[in-house]
Amino acid sequence: MPKRVLLVNKFYYPRGGDCVVVLNTEALLRENGVEAQVFAMDYPQNLPAHYQDRFASRVTFGGGLSAQWRAMKRTLGMGDVRERFEAVLDDFKPDVVHMHNVHSYLSPVVGELAHKRGIRVVWTLHDYKLLCPRYDCLLSGKPCEKCFAGAKFNVVTHRCMKGSLPASAVAWLEATKWSRRALEKCTDAFVCPSEFMAQKMRDGGFDSAKVKVLNNFLDPVKLVRYQQMSEDVPRQDYYCFVGRLSAEKGIENLLEVASRLPYKLKVAGSGTLEPAMRIKYADSPNIEFLGMIDAPAVASLLAKARFSIAPSQWYENNPLSVVESLCAGTPVAGSNMGGIPELIDSSNGIVFQPWEQDTLETAITMSMARDWDYAGIASKALQRFAPSTHLETLMRDIYQI
Repeated sequence: MPKRVLLVNKFYYPRGGDCVVVLNTEALLRENGVEAQVFAMDYPQNLPAHYQDRFASRVTFGGGLSAQWRAMKRTLGMGDVRERFEAVLDDFKPDVVHMHNVHSYLSPVVGELAHKRGIRVVWTLHDYKLLCPRYDCLLSGKPCEKCFAGAKFNVVTHRCMKGSLPASAVAWLEATKWSRRALEKCTDAFVCPSEFMAQKMRDGGFDSAKVKVLNNFLDPVKLVRYQQMSEDVPRQDYYCFVGRLSAEKGIENLLEVASRLPYKLKVAGSGTLEPAMRIKYADSPNIEFLGMIDAPAVASLLAKARFSIAPSQWYENNPLSVVESLCAGTPVAGSNMGGIPELIDSSNGIVFQPWEQDTLETAITMSMARDWDYAGIASKALQRFAPSTHLETLMRDIYQI
């Protein structure tokens, strides 16, 4: 009889990177004979699901006091999420409960309930929420680890949640309720997509034996697309940035340096800084803003570029933009932040120091001048991030089924 895995995530549609990972994992498991089902929060954009009638009711942190009160209770594991999840456990009887992003809209109570039944609980971490109540380890735009040692009240002191005292207080209550000890007690494995994140978890006191490293994988459709493009698409004289146009992504630093250099930069993505950056660099002939583009267009952009650039100034985990670039055979000039440098070696890119414009300029110049082995880069990356590679480790070391 096939083993059963229940995937748990707050949303069940391609809303963000965590949701895409859940959807890809569900498809991968089913294609390989595993019975996979999903539990999420009820939401209008959700895809059809077997247990959608038993999804936790929708909560929102907007609206009136009544709605906000219901949402705050959910962060603490109260409300109908318990009975609805228990009903799914009763019916599906999973061997493994695989949690993803569950804080706030579902809460880690789902792991606690599964653990009490003797079900193996694994948790893929998509951000630093277990260490940082704000989740991204940023304070005034710079990396911050004040809460790692357990002093979670810093989130209130610095009003880290959108500058709001009430929102920051809720984040503190949530972090206090779901402390490291409480989460370790009900979780068998914390899956970190990067060694950097795994080390931060260890630094934060989490049991090293429970901290596992497993990179995300590229879904089969993209894998085939990049296989074809890495072989057939000729390179053009530009480099590119793919991602969110926001401060932590280092886009301001990049554009300032790019405006002084004679190389063409194509920028794909949108975000809070896009309008201002378009105005500021409207007269820069070597900077082209593409806005949001779809997956095939991203693939084409990467596959034709001389190299891509990842100038992040925050603790990136396992950035998809870097993974896709390498799978396209395109080297990466990446900042020495988070999980970026462990994806890059001397054969597939260059690492530079964040915030330092001179090292960024040098990295761009060197990357543009170098004769890269594009086919070799693609070959190694396509194997490293293949679904089959991921599945083997997931089943053997994480699920243990």
